[in-house]
Amino acid sequence: MLKKIQLLAVCFSLICSSVSAQKMIGTETDAQKEKRMEWWKDDRFGMFIHWGLYAQAARHEWVKNHEHITNDVYQKYFDQFNPDQFEPQKWAKEAKAAGMKYAVLTTKHHEGFCLFDSKYTDYKAPNTKAKRDLVREYVNAFRAQGLKVGFYYSLLDWHHPDYLVDAYHPQAPADKSDASYAKLNKGRDMAKYRQYMRNQITELLTNYGKIDILWLDFSFPNKNGHGKTKDDWGAVELVKLIRKLQPGIIIDNRLNLEEYKDGADFETPEQVSTEELAKYRGKTWETCQTFSGSWGYYRDENTWKTHRQLLDLLITSTSNGGNLILNVGPTARGEFDYRANRALDSLAYWMHANGKAIYNCTFAPDTYKVPEGTKLTYNKAAGKLYVQLFNYPQGKLVLPGYKGKIKYAQFLNDSSELLYKEANGNDLELTLPAQKPPYEIPVIELTLQQ
Repeated sequence: MLKKIQLLAVCFSLICSSVSAQKMIGTETDAQKEKRMEWWKDDRFGMFIHWGLYAQAARHEWVKNHEHITNDVYQKYFDQFNPDQFEPQKWAKEAKAAGMKYAVLTTKHHEGFCLFDSKYTDYKAPNTKAKRDLVREYVNAFRAQGLKVGFYYSLLDWHHPDYLVDAYHPQAPADKSDASYAKLNKGRDMAKYRQYMRNQITELLTNYGKIDILWLDFSFPNKNGHGKTKDDWGAVELVKLIRKLQPGIIIDNRLNLEEYKDGADFETPEQVSTEELAKYRGKTWETCQTFSGSWGYYRDENTWKTHRQLLDLLITSTSNGGNLILNVGPTARGEFDYRANRALDSLAYWMHANGKAIYNCTFAPDTYKVPEGTKLTYNKAAGKLYVQLFNYPQGKLVLPGYKGKIKYAQFLNDSSELLYKEANGNDLELTLPAQKPPYEIPVIELTLQQ
């Protein structure tokens, strides 16, 4: 009898867990969500832009935290901020040329400085030597290029007087004791900060027209009792507000709302290796990655990704059914760093010829085996399979088990035909030219039998 009771208890617990996992904030159906997310899944490739006062320090966007800088000392960056070379039209044209279909700009990062004209703070771009709303100019420029527009807004705020000092705060106590935190937080009121945050997000979602993506960053529940959770942000009510103001918007997953089915629209694996992306197959996700090792402009940082590494991220993301958003950290003068421009130019060259293998694509059905040295992307609607040649074969490429599955083969970059024949029973053998096409990773387009 005891075992039966224990078994029933386990079953009841599992049922409760299942019900809990299906809790809803709103009333959107799966079909409605699929429709809302359709453009984002098709576009696959976006630009992240991390820009703020930290660009002047030029040594990481977390410089205020890393160096434990106080508001008074950090004020010099506000006083000097003067992005005289800021031309967002150039940014938008470079993003579009590189094949990016949407962009997300940091309207406010953890430092608390706002690039937009908020009536709830004086700590904003219009009060610097910039003397204008930089977010509005970004929105107008990117929309003019036909790109979808997104906003990043930091949940953290290391400048606001009511934001509670936590484990990530620049002024976090060295001894990490509860008493030290209590002393630092005396007089601070998180409820006031929550309202400030709601007010600013309302401004962003009211004053700039249709906003396609909102990136809220980030929750950290498990920091020795000094983290931040959904309750600190009032996250459930915040999501309701966001959906009311912008019903079609797409929201990331950093509000600590995992128990709600509709608490987020996509997962956000950050700076992970291409090998790790396979585990997200079948989910809705976007990997956020940097060109180098920093999000904000970092003058002396030199671990910049190669063209091949960037292509690998883009192709591997698509081949596992996910998106890639690549970050640029503009300089304090408002320009893209020359190394970022080189990377964008190299992507533009490849995407111009091979973008069809990314847009509207996802992972291939299991019935198509992956040829050696390649990765596959698949456009179901067009009936196309794309073979990305990471290793260029000498003379031929064997397509294992592809007999009867394709009706035409060509290089994607110039639509030049590739002849093929049956080999080894159910295999096909493509004949390839000795000279590799002038792309780091050439792409073969296979038209499938329907």
